[in-house]
Amino acid sequence: MPDETTLFNGQPVINFDSETDRRNFLKYAGIVGVGATLVAAGTRTKFASAQAAQGDIDILNYALTLEFLEANFYKQGVDGGILSGRELALVTPIRDHEAAHVSMLSSTISDLGGQPVKEPQFKYPAGTFKDKATFLKTASTFEELGVVAYHGQVPNIESVDILAAAGSIAGVESRHAAILADLIGGDPFPSPVENSKPMSFVLQQAKPFIK
Repeated sequence: MPDETTLFNGQPVINFDSETDRRNFLKYAGIVGVGATLVAAGTRTKFASAQAAQGDIDILNYALTLEFLEANFYKQGVDGGILSGRELALVTPIRDHEAAHVSMLSSTISDLGGQPVKEPQFKYPAGTFKDKATFLKTASTFEELGVVAYHGQVPNIESVDILAAAGSIAGVESRHAAILADLIGGDPFPSPVENSKPMSFVLQQAKPFIK
C-alpha cells in the first residue's frame, strides 16, 4: 500500500526548472477547496465561483505533474527492455494510457483558460530500470498512490465535466493497480470500495523524490 512503501527509497527524482514551479506543486493542497468552503457556507458568489474554477485548475495541474512522472517512468521501463511476454504485453498499454492522460489533462487545463504546468526533469536512482522485480513493485506502488490521489480529490472538484473526466481516469488507474498487483503476486482487488487519501498525504509521499 502507498502508506507503507517508500518510492525510490526516498531519493529525489523530480527536478523542476525553477523554485517557483516546485513551490506551486507543493502548495496545491493549501489552495484546493477554497471555493468549496464558501459554497458550503451558503455564500455562492461570483468570487466563490472564480475561486472554485481556480481550484479545479490547481487539482488538474497537481494531477498532471504526477501523470508526467508516471508517463516518463513507464516509457523508460518499457524502452529499457527488462520486460517480456505477458508482462510487456500488459505494461505497454499502461505506458500509453499515462501518456494519453498527460495529453488529456493538458488540453483540459488550456480549455479552462489555465496554464498547464511544464514537465519537470526526472532522475531515477541507479538500477530503477535494470531489475524487473524492482520496476514492477515501484509501478504497483505508483498505481496504488494514483488511485487514492484521484479518489481523494473527487469531492473537491466543482465542475461536473472535470468531475467526469477525473472519475474516468481514476477508473483506469484502478485497473492499472489491479494488473500490477497481480504481476507482483499481490491482491488485485483488496477492498470492496476504493480507498482515498487527501492531497496532503499524496504530497507527503511525493515530496521525497522532488528535488
